[in-house]
Amino acid sequence: MSFDRAFIKSGRNTIIHKDKKLDLVIVNAESHPKIKVTATGLVPFKEELPRNRREAKERYLEVVQISSADVFSEVKRLLFIQSLDGREYKVDYSKVGTKLFVRIHQDSYL
Repeated sequence: MSFDRAFIKSGRNTIIHKDKKLDLVIVNAESHPKIKVTATGLVPFKEELPRNRREAKERYLEVVQISSADVFSEVKRLLFIQSLDGREYKVDYSKVGTKLFVRIHQDSYL
C-alpha cells in the first residue's frame, strides 16, 4: 500500500513537513504531549486524536506515530522537526514541562 505522506523522514530523528494543506500531529509515546506542526510552526495539540486516516484527512491532519514501523520504529528522546516556516525545531522529550521542551534549533535551514 503506497500513499503520499505530508512529511518525509530524514536520518534517524528528523521529520520534514512538506504539505501546507495538512498539519502533522506528532505522537511519540502515550505519556508525552502531542505536538501539532502547522505551516507557521509548532503548537501543543490538545484535541482528541482522529480515530482513523479518513477522520484525520477531514480535519486536515496527518497523525505521525514516531514509534511505528513506517516512521522510526522506536520512541525518541530527541526529535528535530523542519516546518514550512523555514525553521528547524528541536523537541527534547526529557525536558517536557520546561521551556527547553520545544525550541528553535536553526532559524533558517533553507
